[in-house]
Amino acid sequence: MSDDQQTPLFPPGTLPDSGPPRLTAEASIQAALGAFEQHMEEEGFALNTRKAFAGDIRLLGKYLGIGQPVGKIGTKNLNDFLNWLVYERGVPCSNKSYARRVTTLKVFFGWLQESDVLVMNPASAVIQISVTSPLPNVPTDDEIDQALAATSAMRAGSEEENPDARPHLLLTLLLQTGIKKGEAMGIVPNHIDRETPDAPFLFVRYKNPNQRYKERKIELEPEWLAVLDEYLAQYRPATTLFTCTARNLEYILTDIADSLELEKGKLSFENLRWASALRDYKNGASHDKIRQRLGLSKITWRETKSKLEKLLVKERDAALAA
Repeated sequence: MSDDQQTPLFPPGTLPDSGPPRLTAEASIQAALGAFEQHMEEEGFALNTRKAFAGDIRLLGKYLGIGQPVGKIGTKNLNDFLNWLVYERGVPCSNKSYARRVTTLKVFFGWLQESDVLVMNPASAVIQISVTSPLPNVPTDDEIDQALAATSAMRAGSEEENPDARPHLLLTLLLQTGIKKGEAMGIVPNHIDRETPDAPFLFVRYKNPNQRYKERKIELEPEWLAVLDEYLAQYRPATTLFTCTARNLEYILTDIADSLELEKGKLSFENLRWASALRDYKNGASHDKIRQRLGLSKITWRETKSKLEKLLVKERDAALAA
């Protein structure tokens, strides 16, 4: 062997694995956070949720030290951290922010336990403040039927008024899809796939690349295509499906509610979104299908599901009392 030849450090086929090292209980908060962010992205967590959770864990690192091993963090450490957020940090911490940060701790340390990094989840017993927003004022089935009858009459027209398919198109679209106002405003005609007339669907698209995770495909009822054709013939949209402003669409829903003397705001975009979800929930659609149709993250779905259950109980109680 010549002087310039050296014995290889690792014989062929025995190179060590160059992949990321497996997390252990000795991993720092910073190292665990990096792996957690990758986990959230792979699981399809919403971008805002990922940012909020990561920010919360960085705050924990600021309090305990970003190099603190996750295996040496106990429930008392976490309760002290939460107490610091509320009373000692010097920055306002609302009940809603507090509740989210508790959720962050439970999800983060729960994931570490499920990944066999930790034997116990120290966040299981942290102090929780229950904060929930009020239930939405969802229109009843009877009110929805009245609204559909009213828009059907507008669609047919009368001696005094020309036929107008737009109110019925809008109302039925929201009830069938549960999309948000901004999503409705972003629809262009070619987002509606009618290649299979018996199974049409809507593509919900986003221009902002950071919101592409919200894009989805939603089934439409075949009968809706006839309403769409009438609307297209009447309004001839050049770009987006709705040629008016978002405020005008709100006025259309308000006018429908006013004509029926319904409570103010009863037919808002948000309430109709809930009505759509509740209908699917009552009809036994899978929870994951409802979540995906609404474009919700798994974390956001937890509160949504809880509210749907409460709305269903409220509806049944009202039916019994009638």
